[in-house]
Amino acid sequence: MTEVVEASLAELDRVVETVRKIVPKDAVILLRGDLASGKTTLVRALAESLGYDESVTSPTFSIQHLYGNGFHHYDLYQCPNEKFVAMGLLESLGEPGWHLVEWGDEALRKRLKEYGFTTVVVEISPIEGGRRYRIESDA
Repeated sequence: MTEVVEASLAELDRVVETVRKIVPKDAVILLRGDLASGKTTLVRALAESLGYDESVTSPTFSIQHLYGNGFHHYDLYQCPNEKFVAMGLLESLGEPGWHLVEWGDEALRKRLKEYGFTTVVVEISPIEGGRRYRIESDA
């Protein structure tokens, strides 16, 4: 399934609604886009929509943040897939909930599918007046 939503930052709630409708309860959501494309902004909006009131920031240096029960956030910008696996973070993806992974590439998606994980890819790209969110789920 693929769905495309085009929205300005003020319309981010439409994107959040679409993601919440498409993404199953326990899934790994791979967020892709250039630097400053809005990956962390989308994570923040999703967290707020689920009732988390903690400050959501990118885990660029810590690699992983947990925002309450069932809402996990990873940033692999400085962490190659092999290091991610070696650190034991692959096992944490088995915990219930959503696992939002910034910079999750196709090699990681393939590996996750081999292990039986449900994956969703959200590709974010700038367009005039906003962003395009291409959402693809294998669920």
